[in-house]
Amino acid sequence: MTYMHDTPQSTPSSTTSLSSNSPTYEKAEPNLSPTALRRMLNHESEVLVVGAGILGTALAITLARPPHNRSVILLERSLKEPDRIVGELLQPGGVSALKELGLEECLEGIDSVVVKGYQVIYYGESVNIPYPENAGGDNTQWKSGRPEGRSFHHGRFIRRLREVAMSEPNISVIESTVTDVIKCAYTGHILGVNALTNGEQDVYFGQLTVLADGYASKFRKEYISRPVVSKSKFWGLELIDAVLPQPLHGHVILGDGAPVLLYQIGTHETRALVDIPEHLASASPKNGGVKAHLRNVVLPSLPESVKPSFSKALDEGKLRSMPNSFLPPSINRVPGMVMLGDAMNMRHPLTGGGMTVAFNDVVLLKSLLSPELVPDLGDTAVVLKQMERFHWRRKNLTSVINILAQALYSLFAAHDPYLRSLQLGCFRYFQRGGSCVSGPVGLLAGIIRQPLVLAYHFFSVAVLAMWIVLAESPWWKWPWGLVFGMGVFGKAVIVFAPLLWSEMRG
Repeated sequence: MTYMHDTPQSTPSSTTSLSSNSPTYEKAEPNLSPTALRRMLNHESEVLVVGAGILGTALAITLARPPHNRSVILLERSLKEPDRIVGELLQPGGVSALKELGLEECLEGIDSVVVKGYQVIYYGESVNIPYPENAGGDNTQWKSGRPEGRSFHHGRFIRRLREVAMSEPNISVIESTVTDVIKCAYTGHILGVNALTNGEQDVYFGQLTVLADGYASKFRKEYISRPVVSKSKFWGLELIDAVLPQPLHGHVILGDGAPVLLYQIGTHETRALVDIPEHLASASPKNGGVKAHLRNVVLPSLPESVKPSFSKALDEGKLRSMPNSFLPPSINRVPGMVMLGDAMNMRHPLTGGGMTVAFNDVVLLKSLLSPELVPDLGDTAVVLKQMERFHWRRKNLTSVINILAQALYSLFAAHDPYLRSLQLGCFRYFQRGGSCVSGPVGLLAGIIRQPLVLAYHFFSVAVLAMWIVLAESPWWKWPWGLVFGMGVFGKAVIVFAPLLWSEMRG
């Protein structure tokens, strides 16, 4: 068994650094604390976290540090530096949460890039939507000046988070593959997990077991009845020295096909994400597959400055894909266990809100699971009560990000005349500037945390789309325009209402 950390007073400077070529390391020091000995010898802890990703690692660090000072075991299948094509953009609301957790250092030393907002390009016509100035909402950090996000290589950021976890005296980070949970036959309480460590059967116990094993969670089906919905994939390329139309901004490119995202993730690297819906004819095998779709459909729609680097990356053929999944949140009701992160709640990655949700969830859990409120994490009745509060208290932020991500995707991947009218209405809305930009981008950034503000802007877009239909119709077609416009508004309701209902359900 390889323990990443079990010393009472280690600091980051005294630990061995973690690299992509060295997924584990050992550090043996004398004078282990009693809790560290229990973690090492008996595999017992107050908190057992499965999954050393964004949420799992941040939560482990938060609960291990004062004032919590919990004993934590953090399990991860592979501690090699991960290589993913999403989870690379942290909105300002996520940056703020990271600072509140004392983890802002993880954004440094990884060649991260400042993000100041977005540029939306609609059939070659562009509009800038910078993060809003003095739109702090509930967050005093942004009451003056413009907020900023960060983009980066996902794996480098995860590596930094794990390095911090490994330097914490109350955490044991262990490379181990969890196979199933251990459940009390009499009470149904989750007691821990079975795992394979170094190829051998192993067990780990915790007063509270946190399952944060990501979008492909092996435990989700057992504990969450809602199905994961995935209707498209993001196909990713890494562009080298791409010239973006608006530096330090994310780019959303809209045209005849589904949306394309471009954002810089390093000094020389830019991520290109292309949404390809299921059963898309131009990406079918008989038409040359995904690569042919990217070359024949996507490449011509890109800004001229980006085409050379995109074409070169396409020639090199380093294509990867990730499913774009949607899963509404659920209340944790299993005694002794909570499921968090992408295992419990996912939204389309179009708006880059996943990490912002994760870090803000940890901020909320930091408060709800404080020793003052939950002295004993083994008191499952109290923990479950706090997790019900967690479900509802996170709504102001997560419902905004979840609904916005799914609704914008419906508009940006428009596949019928009504949605295409809403898409045009959305672009024209941004062009109006002022609150028509600061409001929506403040919601997207995780700064404005008011679902009613989201509803106001979404249906304002619908009304504008109706007006555009009438304004662009000759007078003798106004009756038709009025009927079509009502259909546009009806489509907006059809898009928005089910998303709102999915968030309001327990």
